[in-house]
Parts: sequence; structure tokens; C-alpha cells
Amino acid sequence: MTRPRSQRALAREIVVRLSGEYPGTAGELCALRHDGAFQLLVATILSAQSTDERVNTVTPQLFAEFPTAVSLAAASPDRLEKLIYSTGFFRAKTRSLIGMAQAVVDRFGGAVPPELEDLTSLPGVGRKTANVVRSVAFDLPGFPVDTHVGRLTRRLGLSEQRDPDKVEREVTALVPAEQWGALSIRLILHGRRVCLARSPRCERCLLADICPSAQVPVLVAPG
Repeated sequence: MTRPRSQRALAREIVVRLSGEYPGTAGELCALRHDGAFQLLVATILSAQSTDERVNTVTPQLFAEFPTAVSLAAASPDRLEKLIYSTGFFRAKTRSLIGMAQAVVDRFGGAVPPELEDLTSLPGVGRKTANVVRSVAFDLPGFPVDTHVGRLTRRLGLSEQRDPDKVEREVTALVPAEQWGALSIRLILHGRRVCLARSPRCERCLLADICPSAQVPVLVAPG
């Protein structure tokens, strides 16, 4: 098809195509195994500088021992460090998890709050993590921007920004709020499977004909 003339039209076409390729809600598409907002918040904190697969190997035992904010708030740092060691940066993550749990208990009665401002006030919770929890656990508008999302939005012409907050503002101005969370996860999936960082597989990309960065060779008939 002809490349969409406006950025908003481009965003709309990207949403449609990725929705067909990676169907489901943000909750259904999320790779982190969890039961409820608290477990998702814990898993998302653990996923920093780690993989979803690695986090999913750690959380069953972690959630068995510390199933609630109350229990995690009282956790022994030594025990928690041993449980999450393989996710990397285990000491910093232990401090964040215990601090987060204590704040949830002390300020929110043990229940993870849905509001962005409240979430980002918790230790270890930045805007990306807060948007994950909002969109996946609460089905509220949230557009998490990780390295995959940042890379693809630049390649696709949805944003020229490198600052995650600026990327979030620009992309969410183009896409309906109810699509934000699922779009973020679809961009992540597409970035992992097709639009790779070093060698994008443009020849097999369903967005190649509308992507300004596509590197698909043009076949010229012999003359």
C-alpha cells in the first residue's frame, strides 16, 4: 500500500497490522507470569536488566514464600537475595522490593494502587514499571517504553525521541488510550522476533511497506 501521509494515519495502520499479528489484550500478551497486580509489580521490578524467562523461573518460589505485600515487607533481605539472585542486581532489587512492599502496606493498605502518581511514588517503581502495572493488571491506559519500544517507534517514524518519557508522550498522542498497553507489548514482541536491533528482518516484516526505515531490496527487471 501507499505509505500513510500523516503520522496519525501511520500509527493507526501500525496498530491494525500488529493487532492482527499479535492478537490479545495487554493482560493476555504479557509474558510475565503473575496473579494480580502485586505479583505483576514484583515481577516487573525483577525484570529490569533480566529476561522474562529468567524472572518466570524465580517467581514461583518467591510468591510461594511471599504472596502478599505484608509478607514481602517483613522479608529477610538475605533470604530474598538468595531467591532472586539469578535475575541480576539482586541487592538493589531486594532493597526495592522490600521498600515497595512496605510502602504499599503503610500508605495503601496492602493493595497496589492503580494511579500512575501513586505507583511511581513507590521505591523501585519508575514510569515504565507503573505503566506495565496499569495496562496489564488494571486494564487502564499505560504505554511502557523499553528499549524495544523506543527502537521501533523511531524506526517506524512514530517518534524521533530517545528519552522514554518523550517517546511516551508523542506516541500516546497518536493512538487511542485503550490501545496503549497492547501496542507496547506488540512492539516488544515484534522487536524480539522481527525488527531486531542489529539486523532487522525487513524482508519478512508486515510493516515493511509503510516503514520509513525498511531495508527491503528493490528488484529491478533486466532491461
